[in-house]
Amino acid sequence: MKIVVGTRGSKLALTQTNWVVNELNKKYPNVEFEVKIIKTKGDLIQNVSLDKIGDKGLFVKEIEQQLLNKEIDMAVHSMKDMPSNLPDGLKFASIPKREDPRDALILKEGYSNLEDLPKGATIGTGSKRRKYQLLKYRPDLNIVSIRGNIDTRIRKIEDENLDGVVLAASGLIRAGLHNNISQYLPVDIMIPAPAQGALALEIRDNDIEIEKIIDCLKDDVTKIQIEAERGFLDGVNGSCHIPMGAYCTVEGENIDLVGLYGDGEGTKLIIKSISGQASKARELGLELAQLISKEYKNYEG
Repeated sequence: MKIVVGTRGSKLALTQTNWVVNELNKKYPNVEFEVKIIKTKGDLIQNVSLDKIGDKGLFVKEIEQQLLNKEIDMAVHSMKDMPSNLPDGLKFASIPKREDPRDALILKEGYSNLEDLPKGATIGTGSKRRKYQLLKYRPDLNIVSIRGNIDTRIRKIEDENLDGVVLAASGLIRAGLHNNISQYLPVDIMIPAPAQGALALEIRDNDIEIEKIIDCLKDDVTKIQIEAERGFLDGVNGSCHIPMGAYCTVEGENIDLVGLYGDGEGTKLIIKSISGQASKARELGLELAQLISKEYKNYEG
């Protein structure tokens, strides 16, 4: 049996895909896996910030089309890149164990954390979620927009004379760059993007055999976290135009979920949390979205 796996061509995307293939090969040594690189709109447009491109699924649409056309058999994505709704005919297979969901600071030599940074220090990020949470904690910082892959963004510290950049810890760890991390930002300072650190393994609805193969990677705790966080994402109809985040912690049969929602200018930033049964993870995510949306509308007056 041969399975063609679709992925973006970035170093991180290929690292993630190769990890999935290697793990599946351990369990199914007789299955042949072929990795196919597919360019997406988000890869082709590098000189415009994500919130200005104005399109959901920037990093997945072209891959999903090849999946629907049966040019590939499964796709490996970063779950946080996935829109709320999948195209008809596609679904997620089992979700592997999540990598560290936090955001991380990489700072230039001489600094080790946010507190070390001098007044007016310049930090690079392409995310409104990261930008406005940083400014909430340190209003004096100068936040500038950057794009590019992990290596490119790290190089911008020197090339553009930045004091640091913010990236997902999971990407740095998977790319073997964890030693570059100056500080892991705690959730009470920086709520992550929904599903940050988790992988999305996407297949066609009727591919039962491939679904069974992928099932060996499933992680029950990650599944609960993603159900809650993407429930929140669906409930607020989130996009890259607004600062929005969610993070779920699981303790036995119970979960705690914190959500963040704001406007595009960062003048309104609402954070609320909810607790409940893990079996109701998605419902709790939707409920938290309703609570935050209601407060947001009241805020608008």
